[in-house]
Amino acid sequence: MALDANLVLPRTGVGIDVHAFAPQDDPQPLWLGGLYWEGEQGLSGHSDGDCVAHAAADALFSACGIGDLGTHFGTDRPEFAGASGVKLLGEAARIVREAGFEIGNVAVQFVANRPKFGPRREESQRVLSEAAGAPVSVTATTSDGLGFTGRGEGISAVATALVYPVPAHPVSVVEDATAEPGPAKGAPHA
Repeated sequence: MALDANLVLPRTGVGIDVHAFAPQDDPQPLWLGGLYWEGEQGLSGHSDGDCVAHAAADALFSACGIGDLGTHFGTDRPEFAGASGVKLLGEAARIVREAGFEIGNVAVQFVANRPKFGPRREESQRVLSEAAGAPVSVTATTSDGLGFTGRGEGISAVATALVYPVPAHPVSVVEDATAEPGPAKGAPHA
């Protein structure tokens, strides 16, 4: 069975990002979900270590089939050293749109013992949604003491993204009301 040529199918992608907490002898600020968390131990990484923003960007690339976070912002790119996760997500959204896609939404869940995320959820979602130009939702959970996140060694995040291709030449289904009536398309001329 052939698909309708005018049917636009959405595409989904998954992104994962993991960062260890920075060592005590090299403290870093904690950036998570696009927000600065004062008084919290930061994450190590090439950029700001914001695994929520990074997983969101990676999911967008995955959905479009245009590489991954390392392809676009890898450690071989010195211009992204210390870069904000919000900046990277905004740049990822631009790349995705340039590749011919629009973003439906992104959903991210991170796993960590801290920081306590609930009181700042709306703020984080607003910042990330503005960066992506589309809705971004963020949830948090713990691993009940299991694994590296349970031992407090770092934070992991998993994201999904929904994108859809934008037709190069949108087809209008509304006839021009000012046009002269004429034969139907494909009808013989008299």
